[in-house]
Amino acid sequence: MFNRVLLSPRKHPLVRRWQERLLVTFLVVPVAVVSCAAVPEPASESMPQPVSSELALPPLAYYHFLQGYLAELDEDFPGALEQYRAGLQFDPNSAYLRFRMASLYFTSGNIQKSMDLLEQIDVNAFSDTRVLTQMAKMFAGAGKTESALELFDQAIEKGPDRSQSYLEKGIFLLNMKQLADAETFMARSVELAPHVPIGYFYLGKVYQEQGKTEEAKENYRQTIARAPYFERGHRELFQLLESNGQVQEAVLVLEEYLSEVNPHHKKFRQELIRLLLSQKEYSRALQELDFMIEDDPEDLNAQVRRALVFAEMKDAPRAIEEMTSIVKLHPSKLQVRDYLGLLHEQTEQFDRAIKVYQTNIDLDPTFYDSRIHLGYLLYRLKRYDEAVPHLHHAVELNPGNAEPHLLLGLTYTQSEKHRLALDTFEQGLERHPKNVDLRFNLGAAYDKVGRFPDVVREMEAVLELNPDHADALNYLGYSYADRDVNIEKAVALTRRAVALKPDNGYYVDSLGWALFKMGRIKEALNEIKRAAELVKDDPVIFEHMGEIYLKENDRDNARQAWLRSLKLDPTNGKLKDRYKGEGFGDPGVASESSAQPQVSQYAE
Repeated sequence: MFNRVLLSPRKHPLVRRWQERLLVTFLVVPVAVVSCAAVPEPASESMPQPVSSELALPPLAYYHFLQGYLAELDEDFPGALEQYRAGLQFDPNSAYLRFRMASLYFTSGNIQKSMDLLEQIDVNAFSDTRVLTQMAKMFAGAGKTESALELFDQAIEKGPDRSQSYLEKGIFLLNMKQLADAETFMARSVELAPHVPIGYFYLGKVYQEQGKTEEAKENYRQTIARAPYFERGHRELFQLLESNGQVQEAVLVLEEYLSEVNPHHKKFRQELIRLLLSQKEYSRALQELDFMIEDDPEDLNAQVRRALVFAEMKDAPRAIEEMTSIVKLHPSKLQVRDYLGLLHEQTEQFDRAIKVYQTNIDLDPTFYDSRIHLGYLLYRLKRYDEAVPHLHHAVELNPGNAEPHLLLGLTYTQSEKHRLALDTFEQGLERHPKNVDLRFNLGAAYDKVGRFPDVVREMEAVLELNPDHADALNYLGYSYADRDVNIEKAVALTRRAVALKPDNGYYVDSLGWALFKMGRIKEALNEIKRAAELVKDDPVIFEHMGEIYLKENDRDNARQAWLRSLKLDPTNGKLKDRYKGEGFGDPGVASESSAQPQVSQYAE
């Protein structure tokens, strides 16, 4: 018992009982050499770190070592250092006292002092491989790779049958991404100690890093078989299975742990519920949530999650009913009430949603979620003047988030306050210069005030950040085509947009319009017809179609296309004038004939 307590510096229930006896023994019987029994190898990472099994000190040096050791037990590290320094006065060449001081400095974060002491030590003074591996790990932590490797190799040379030394070096090589060598040492560790689960665990980590998924899974399973309570083994295995698309197998791993090891592991059960929901296994997810609530009736997160599951199941009334009950029981939980507001939005009970959000804001004007949700809902309802103050507050409450800047700018845009929109987007970009949504909408806002060079600059900046930003490709390409500039580039840009989203009718229309401006009329007509099939109620598409038919001298289809456009947008005065100017008469008294413009008959 004496040696086990002495050489493992950690709290122990018998430590206090032994302290006085140790000191009395020292004072009565002078001790020159203490030979300690070897400490068994740790079976897992949670076991104490090893220390030397050999300690030879003169009596007074040994006395200060004992005092320092007891200070370590009391977590009095400055006191321990003071005693070890005092011990060095009686044994200036003690490698072990320097080692203990270096360990304390390293643990406290003073790496430089730790290294200074370690470099003074003659490693040949130690035959205990545990000290050598601990020194190696300190060198590794300080970034001294060569010294660490040298000490790991010495430890293995002095104890070739000690599995822990191979494991420690394997972990070091794993961290260095020297995976092939790490695998060799991990495998040797497992071979020497096939009963030790941690070796299999780290061998699994090495295989996983190498992309050897099956080998990794097998070693994680070997870990779990030997240490069912080792959480990390289960966690690594289910995460690997999930990332590999084997969700059902991941579910089985979690279910096995929860049924056979610890049914009260909340995080694992939450992960199980997440996986079940990802597979739309709502009934099983509800069963797990019911277990959590029964296990802990105060688990508010589980109660809220249960209500939201009903929402995912499209059972909005049940979701609202449950969330309303939770709000009544927890009226101060603003986040729960905010969820209730979102559920009302989902069911288009907008007045109720507004009331819920406003209640939260009345209780706490700084509650960001309800501010942004209320502002966005009012924006959706086109109540722009009401939305603005809430979105302003949201910007002030969370300036590090680009979303409120974006929504406020869009609100100003929709209410045709373009100068304010420009200011808002620009302020947002000061904080979020790489946010493509802010930059794209700033470019669109410049377009509203006729600053076309700024439009081009911002759209090109968006494409520099994201070359596949389809909206920017389409916007810039259409802008060029509509202004009869850079037509070849307009065709190239809009073609790229269509390639990214081939079923976006607006992009197809832009490509058709750019082709028309290039003079490729038949190709243009093909694209415009396809755009009209994809978007059947856009007046601009039919306006473009009329222009193209007119270019082909197909006046009947041109007239019908323009009538269709004016029916969709009767306020287009420019097109009315164009219609009259072509001699088609008064569109106000004309009616679309039974011969609709040819939409589905593509030109050959």
